[in-house]
Amino acid sequence: MARRFSAPYLSEPVSRLASWSRNLAVFAVVAVLVSIIIVRFGFLEIKPALATFFGALACAGLSILVGLIGAAAIWQSGARGVSRILFAFLINALLLAYPAYLGLQYRRLPAIHDITTDPIDPPRFEALARLRSGDGANPAVYAGLYSAEQQRTAYPDIETVELELPVQRAYEITLQLVTKRKWLVIDERAPQPPRRIGRIEAVARTPIMGFREDVSIRVTPDDEDSRVDIRSSSRYFESDLGSNAARVRKLIDDLNSAADNDSLKPVKKPAAPTKTPPKVVKK
Repeated sequence: MARRFSAPYLSEPVSRLASWSRNLAVFAVVAVLVSIIIVRFGFLEIKPALATFFGALACAGLSILVGLIGAAAIWQSGARGVSRILFAFLINALLLAYPAYLGLQYRRLPAIHDITTDPIDPPRFEALARLRSGDGANPAVYAGLYSAEQQRTAYPDIETVELELPVQRAYEITLQLVTKRKWLVIDERAPQPPRRIGRIEAVARTPIMGFREDVSIRVTPDDEDSRVDIRSSSRYFESDLGSNAARVRKLIDDLNSAADNDSLKPVKKPAAPTKTPPKVVKK
């Protein structure tokens, strides 16, 4: 009959603190996912969703604290549970990395939420104005001179887009780019005589939490060319952590690239008329 050998380590109990650290980390992940679902699908108001999100981050911080205490206890008692603590630390690191990055962005960037290529006469929110009238929402009116000065300092490259295209073609390219981004178009008005000004209003979403950020685009004629002005504004929060500037900057780059590609397209030459052979008169 074979004899059983048991390692002394396996007979030691598992640290309860290690188990608590792991359980708190798993709970924090579940709470973060629930808060993201709440915001994206609009099950609750944004304040309860944010309370759930920050509560999850607090659980992650508590998990780290419990894990550190548990690691010290394991060092002294020789109990098991190191793998559970390491698993909890890995989950917490992944969970807190992005909020930590956003915290650095908050310290580095100005606390503004309204970015536009034309601070003097920014594109207006007309159809979107009614969506920005809820409790805690930012107003539809442009933030003003203070925001313009802060934007000029932080994002000096955001300026009006000047395209060597007719206004109708510039509007079509802009609408194509908006549709490609899958923004929710609320209103679109093609440039019509006599003013020939095109307007697009749409709603974009932030990548992870899905916060709504409103976009208004104005396309105006400039002799034979055109000018495109863009405005992107967060519906909530005083600081956008740079998301609106990144959106406007990317759209500017794509507009310039699309206009360059459009101007390089060869012009189709009209087909030459086929010559009919001369009639031969039989004598």
